[in-house]
Amino acid sequence: MPANKRPRKVNYSVNKKGPKSWWKVGKAIVHYKKLEKRIAFEGETKWLQNAMAIVCTKLKKYQINLNKI
Repeated sequence: MPANKRPRKVNYSVNKKGPKSWWKVGKAIVHYKKLEKRIAFEGETKWLQNAMAIVCTKLKKYQINLNKI
């Protein structure tokens, strides 16, 4: 088999794209605001700390400054 051919056993469509997820940034900002309200109401719990770490990581990934939210 020549080296310039793609392997036939890899069965995938090169022309189709997967589903797109819209509004990721907006949902991350809304989630961050909700968590801030919960922390103000309930106080710092371990669950809220973990959730806040995850949301902050997403916002950092989307290059959103936390001071401007």
